[in-house]
Amino acid sequence: MKKLIFKILFVFSVFSIFAQAQNKLNLITESQKNGITVYWDTLSSAGLLEKNGHQISFHAGDGFVLQDYKKLALADSPELKDGELLVTKKFMEDAKKFFSTENTENGFKIGAILIDPGHGGKDPGALDTHTINGKKVTVREKDVNLTVGKILYNKLKAAYPDKNILMTRSTDKFLTLAERTEIANSVKLKDKEAILYISVHVNSSLDKKASGYEVWYLSPGYRRTVLEKTGDVDKNLFTVMNSMMEEEYTTESILIAKFVMDGIQAQVGNLSSSRGIKAEEWFVVKNSNMPAVLVELGFLTNEKEAKNLADNSYLQKISLGIFNGLSAFVTHFERSRGFTEAK
Repeated sequence: MKKLIFKILFVFSVFSIFAQAQNKLNLITESQKNGITVYWDTLSSAGLLEKNGHQISFHAGDGFVLQDYKKLALADSPELKDGELLVTKKFMEDAKKFFSTENTENGFKIGAILIDPGHGGKDPGALDTHTINGKKVTVREKDVNLTVGKILYNKLKAAYPDKNILMTRSTDKFLTLAERTEIANSVKLKDKEAILYISVHVNSSLDKKASGYEVWYLSPGYRRTVLEKTGDVDKNLFTVMNSMMEEEYTTESILIAKFVMDGIQAQVGNLSSSRGIKAEEWFVVKNSNMPAVLVELGFLTNEKEAKNLADNSYLQKISLGIFNGLSAFVTHFERSRGFTEAK
């Protein structure tokens, strides 16, 4: 009798596991069917669902989600299996119900964009001397950074007269890394406004053949405090909320990096090559409490690229690419009523 009971329980257990597996749905496929946009970062295992001005932030393995960056809600845990992002039917039904509610709140907007031309003053950054048009020319990183920063500033200022377009430096001035991030974190924003931070640099290498541009964002492995802790807040809840908000900054930074990379590629074509989007814990990126990226314009130690970086027409092209990328992100951010509430 005991053996029979054990067999029945075993069969029931196997059937339950099989039924649960059958109930799992591919999140990407199901979202497409229901007009839901999905953003997924494989490095941090964090995702975002967006529809009708609402957002749901989630993390694979967590039994809760963050709705519109305000409310924590219990949910079946999404899981990544064999490269597929799987969720239960209940997860999708709850998501569809949430997205069907009317969003009566005013949307978020980009209130400020801060351009940070790297180096300056006594700090020239990388430099190298090449023969350009028969003359010896020393290409200095600080000069290229400032030129691109000014071009980008003028384009953004003309396109967005309602936004606060700023530069950490507009002259050949030396600033410490701490001073740069302090400027970024001290920018005053109105309610429901966000700020973007873009740092401009030029690469160098002992390998004279190294070439190409790249865009960096903060490594998902680095965690920082991005929320202000006020009053008697539960420590565990604060940790969860800060983690999800910080991951949202990372998601936004990845999106900015992708838009900027696409923008540059469209403008420079075969004049230079893409080295891709990368993650790193640069000081100016990891200490700014906002979505932030760092653009490396090319290698001034490469003779061909040095000529490009000394050519104003080329710098106009790459600046336009960065501008188009930022504009695409601004449009996306404001259309979706914003990913992250500025604190």
